[in-house]
Amino acid sequence: MSALADAAGDYLRLRNSLGHDLAAYHRQLPRFVDYLDATGVPTVTIAAALAWAQGPDVDPNTTIGPRRMTIARGFARYMAGIDAGTEVPPPGLLPNRRRWRPPFIYSPTDIDTLMAGARRLRRPLPAATHETLIGLLAVTGMRIGEAIRLDRSDIDWADAVLTIRESKFGKNRLVPVHASTLTALDNYARTRDRICPPTTAPSFFVSMAGTRLIYQLVQQNFRRLCDDAGIGGEAERPPRIHDLRHTFAVRTLLGWYRAGEDVEARMQTLSTYLGHRDPRSTYWYMSAQPELLALAAGRLELSREVMSR
Repeated sequence: MSALADAAGDYLRLRNSLGHDLAAYHRQLPRFVDYLDATGVPTVTIAAALAWAQGPDVDPNTTIGPRRMTIARGFARYMAGIDAGTEVPPPGLLPNRRRWRPPFIYSPTDIDTLMAGARRLRRPLPAATHETLIGLLAVTGMRIGEAIRLDRSDIDWADAVLTIRESKFGKNRLVPVHASTLTALDNYARTRDRICPPTTAPSFFVSMAGTRLIYQLVQQNFRRLCDDAGIGGEAERPPRIHDLRHTFAVRTLLGWYRAGEDVEARMQTLSTYLGHRDPRSTYWYMSAQPELLALAAGRLELSREVMSR
């Protein structure tokens, strides 16, 4: 372990002891330190931070670059007290141009088509992996990173509950699933164990080598399935695998409205299930679907009429 890596560990422990939520730092800071070590830079410099934040794996249309700069800047402030050669990147070098991107809402037919396309993949294990992964995301609204990090021990087969560990905001949560979902997961596990060579990897979903899936490759395969099926061809922006999460939330809310449920009272349940900090994040999905907005507005107007009587 390098001196920079030691310093990064001390920095994270210090921030954690002060009560800061550092889930993103724990993921990204070691990568920044690896980049500095690989390029032979002994401490944080403005040039190195910019180069890492704008690396070839970073889409400039996302907020990844600015978030990386925030992490590099925080570590640089700490390092400045240790190494006089440290340069602290000033704010604003990479402005955070966060723009709202309307999610693509998949129809039930779209999801069936994607899963059917996955079944036709040339090799049996990737076919089973991607079919089951897409189905799981569609029926639980899990984040793709949560599904990839799912370990075999995280599935409670007796109670039909998944344990999501160290998710966004560093929280764990329990996700109950339907019996049919548990059956699909069990079928995948049997296929995986039959095809995949013996492995000590704990991951539930595995690659052909028996290792944990890589997000970029999963995303590429999903993009290919969408293109082959012609899904989202008319959309302003290509549909993403993360949009399965948006679709789950929107379909759940629509179902509650159509059934006459007290959506406001049930919002906390959906928020907890999705792993949001609070229901305010869940209410964002209202803006993703015109029908949802219309139903919400209609419910509000009805409430006002009742109160005015």
